[in-house]
Amino acid sequence: MFISYAVVAVLLALGLLASAFATLTRNPRVAGIMTGLGVPESWFPWLAAAKAAGAAGLLVGLAVPALGVAAAVGVVLYFIGALVTHLRVKDYEIGAVVVLAPVAAAALILRVASA
Repeated sequence: MFISYAVVAVLLALGLLASAFATLTRNPRVAGIMTGLGVPESWFPWLAAAKAAGAAGLLVGLAVPALGVAAAVGVVLYFIGALVTHLRVKDYEIGAVVVLAPVAAAALILRVASA
């Protein structure tokens, strides 16, 4: 189980770091989507920090199981919030959320199972 967690955690962390970078640097595509959802630009650094913290927690969670669990819970909650934000404005282009939320849930289940 641990090896499965390690693979899922590393891949998810890489995705989160890429997304955090795109958010923090206000990549035009990402910024356009987020502002279209009604997310104020003043939130971008905080959302980028949440993604980066989730990525760091997943990676540190390889050595500290409790932190890996906490980080995975946080990432799952982040993606639930993202899903709600999309649905609130009737934006159904939720492919990334639909893919990444179950991956985050898998990281949580695998970390709990391997602790």
